[in-house]
Amino acid sequence: MKKNVVFFLFLTLTTFASAQPFPFQNPRLSPVERAKDLLQRLTLEEKISQMRDVSAAIPRFGMPPFQWWNEALHGVARAGRATVFPQTIGMAATFDDLAVKETFTMVSDEARAKNTDFRKNNSYERYEGLTFWTPNINIFRDPRWGRGMETYGEDPWLTARMGVAVVSGLQGDQHAPYIKTMACAKHYAVHSGPEWNRHSFDAENISQRDLWETYLPAFKALVKEADVRQVMCAYNRFDGKPCCNSNQLLQQILRNDWNYQHIVVSDCWAISDFFQKGHHETSAGPAEASAAAVISGTDLECGSEYRTLGEAVKKGFITENNIDTSLLRLLKARFELGLFDPDSLVLWTKIPMSKVECPEHQAKALEMARKSLVLLSNKRQILPLSKTIRKIAVMGPNANDAEMQWANYNGFPTKTVTILEGIRSKLPIGSVLYEKGCDYVKELDGDNHPIDYEAVAQKVKGVDAIVFVGGISPKLEGEEMKIDLPGFKGGDRTNIDLPLVQEKLLMALKKLGKPVIFVLCSGSSMALPWESKNLDAILAAWYPGQAGGTAVADVLFGDYNPAGRLPVTFYASSNDLPDFQDYDMSKGRTYRYFKGKTLFSFGYGLSYTTFAYSNAKLDKKVLPRRNTLTLSLDLKNTGKMAGDEVVQVYIRSMQDPDGPIRSLRAFRRLHVAAGETSVVRFYLTPKAFEFFDPETNTMKVKPGKYEILYGGTSNKKALRSLIVERVN
Repeated sequence: MKKNVVFFLFLTLTTFASAQPFPFQNPRLSPVERAKDLLQRLTLEEKISQMRDVSAAIPRFGMPPFQWWNEALHGVARAGRATVFPQTIGMAATFDDLAVKETFTMVSDEARAKNTDFRKNNSYERYEGLTFWTPNINIFRDPRWGRGMETYGEDPWLTARMGVAVVSGLQGDQHAPYIKTMACAKHYAVHSGPEWNRHSFDAENISQRDLWETYLPAFKALVKEADVRQVMCAYNRFDGKPCCNSNQLLQQILRNDWNYQHIVVSDCWAISDFFQKGHHETSAGPAEASAAAVISGTDLECGSEYRTLGEAVKKGFITENNIDTSLLRLLKARFELGLFDPDSLVLWTKIPMSKVECPEHQAKALEMARKSLVLLSNKRQILPLSKTIRKIAVMGPNANDAEMQWANYNGFPTKTVTILEGIRSKLPIGSVLYEKGCDYVKELDGDNHPIDYEAVAQKVKGVDAIVFVGGISPKLEGEEMKIDLPGFKGGDRTNIDLPLVQEKLLMALKKLGKPVIFVLCSGSSMALPWESKNLDAILAAWYPGQAGGTAVADVLFGDYNPAGRLPVTFYASSNDLPDFQDYDMSKGRTYRYFKGKTLFSFGYGLSYTTFAYSNAKLDKKVLPRRNTLTLSLDLKNTGKMAGDEVVQVYIRSMQDPDGPIRSLRAFRRLHVAAGETSVVRFYLTPKAFEFFDPETNTMKVKPGKYEILYGGTSNKKALRSLIVERVN
């Protein structure tokens, strides 16, 4: 009843306000003109009320409340029913940025439909708005980071291409009268764990090479190419200053160098970290912290400290003009979304609720899940399995867990097909024996007795093959979690080993002499030295979304030919990793700097068919450094089954001994019928040849020789190369 009374009062005031012909109510004016007009009519208190993620209603101008905080990491999240696509790391494994753009076009369709429906029902709650805080384009530099599953992997180029695709899909046609939704590039910058100390961690002594060549390229691409409308500053410090108070990051680089004109939003309660004891402690209190953040360029706070900005003005920490600068950007965004105009003027409001989880979107969830699966090993071509198999056992902690497939920052699908259900759908009733076998980590059975691994294995001794669905879970890895188990800390991992309980059970199962196929679910890479040597096949399934069970079964039984590629390196041991808190890439981080022997390389993935590369050539061997280079090659499917290949192009600057070993600079996923040949062309622009120049501390195309490497993986032994020279 109270809500209805409040809304009636708001409606009455809104009707009164709409009768007043203010310029900001005129749709024919530009968003900037309208924002300026509204801004000068607001009191200081009203202005401050609009600078927090929960922006208050201003009834005298017909302004409803506005919730800035919304999520759409891999589907509209936390707002009820929605299509749940594979977790981000899985979408990175597709190596298909066009399909990712198509996916996020569907996500924004659902977002607009849901928002229109919420507003029609007078609901303005958190997660019901149009400003989405995605994508996460931090570089997954260390596989122990629990939030790495939210990223597009360890490579700056792949991350940039995928991030641009996400923004394009979410924001819609840049030439449309209104923006569809607003994306957000996060977390800016130099942010990738650990989770347990993120509120006090200082990413200091970052080399200029690492800053410009690894940690910033994706952010620059989203700002300069995709016109992303929000940037979220990170929790940690950068060279002693909180990222949300870094003049270097926010003013010098973002605003001045990249000419970014839109919104900067703080990570949630990051401003509180400025003064809280044991956190950054760079400000004396909330008023000083809030002033410092706004002056640095953080326009919007997710949190509660900006309520003290009035006090900060009185104490002289900040001026009202500083507040106006930020608020103008916030108001402009709301006009650009069409939130002050009738729905009849905003094309996006015509998207119906029937789009949410519609058949087309469900089909896309299945397509993306299929494309994300990476076949890591397949000894003696044990896969695909025959559908005439007499009896199969499905085991493991992830075999029948729907919520695991949703990962984190997720929506809620009407139906999720688990991996157990997917396998059962392929075979006659009674052919599948399900035995969970063990939990993720705990080495105790249901009666809290130590697991008798041999006894568990004996339960399935009569089957013809075993599919063990293991790995880890979003319940164990993720954002700042209260987890303290062997191998896990605060959402991160302390090592990259498969939990011992699963390895022991796999060893016992292997002794049965039956084929053992391991389906690995995780948000990251894992060390699998015994498994890779002894198990018959390994399929990386990530957290595959609502259609994950169908996709996995399709691959296991040959109804889909896998072609996913690893967006992260699979190391042989935790000993291959530098200290987690060391951000120095040259210490051997990622495929770009690691010189040891990996289990599975970045870009690696098997298929049920084979491909041959031939006739590779460059259109020039010497060219001006401002010209585009064309690489062409023939790709033949030499097997008996149609399939996809991911052609990858890496470049090495031969005059830069301190630079990366090789860097991804182009990729294309394409389908080739059995026996057919496709001609593939890459147009390598000067940007593809940009590397760090220590003489100018900038990214630059320098004269000299470059090695062009091409193939279906980053592994040097499997790549072929050509040399080109760029001249002034």
